[in-house]
Amino acid sequence: MSADFWAGYISGAAGILIGNPLDLIKVRLQAGTRSLTTTPSPNYRSQFSSAGSLIRGATAPILGYGALNALLFVTYNRTSDILNTNGPGLPPNLWATWMAGAIGGLATWVVSTPTELVKCRAQISTSPTGASSWGITKEILKTEGVRGLYFGGVVTALRDSIGYGFYFWSYELSTKLMMSKMKERDSKSEEAAKVLLCGGVAGIVTWASIFPLDVIKTRVQTQLLGSESTLLLGPDGAERRRMGAIEVARNAYRTEGPGVFFRGLAVCSVRAFIVNAAQWAVYEWIMRELDPARKIRKDRLEID
Repeated sequence: MSADFWAGYISGAAGILIGNPLDLIKVRLQAGTRSLTTTPSPNYRSQFSSAGSLIRGATAPILGYGALNALLFVTYNRTSDILNTNGPGLPPNLWATWMAGAIGGLATWVVSTPTELVKCRAQISTSPTGASSWGITKEILKTEGVRGLYFGGVVTALRDSIGYGFYFWSYELSTKLMMSKMKERDSKSEEAAKVLLCGGVAGIVTWASIFPLDVIKTRVQTQLLGSESTLLLGPDGAERRRMGAIEVARNAYRTEGPGVFFRGLAVCSVRAFIVNAAQWAVYEWIMRELDPARKIRKDRLEID
């Protein structure tokens, strides 16, 4: 397999391991006070009482997000080459970069939707023993089939396409801005600092651009069937249908106001900077090791 596949896979898995505790907090804030158990937890502190709770829901993302990140970078790099009108060896313009990122994000839909659904349902659970990713997956397949794993797929695809467009766009833009400020070639430590900073900035820009969509996606995917939980039972005990993305958004706005669409943004921004700084550093390092020609091309561009 290609170098960008393995670089994307390993960097994606590393990002999940680093960022899962903060991602768990973000998902619970987005979902509000709801729980996948019938007994609500009195406060957030009790939800993180054990070390195991900090990695709850990480299994599905580690397996899924590694594959997702590999698919993302492979699709982005190939699409970027096709859309590049600046000639071989030269980076594409920023518009082509955004489009390549958006297409790469859209391509990840087949992996990201079931991964996000299982992860969110595992993370929102406040059961003392937790809820395993595999157990949730089996329950969904048993009750709803494969189609159940893709519930919320449209809003997830929209989120990923827009988000990854800004992800690569902001990384390339910040990299170009930093390179324009440097008169001499970087030392290894300066190069590492540049990648970490640009990766962190790209993570924050990405989440800022799609956070309301992510809130809606989380609330859509953490709905359960009435037979599984009391979440979707009305006051009279009658089962209600699950709501779509537009209906969820309208209901959230009506009951909680516009601020609900930015709940958890602060902790998400902190997580985004840390995770994406590390993720880009791992990606660039692996690409330089597995693809020496990339290092030569990049060094030439920096000299020019």
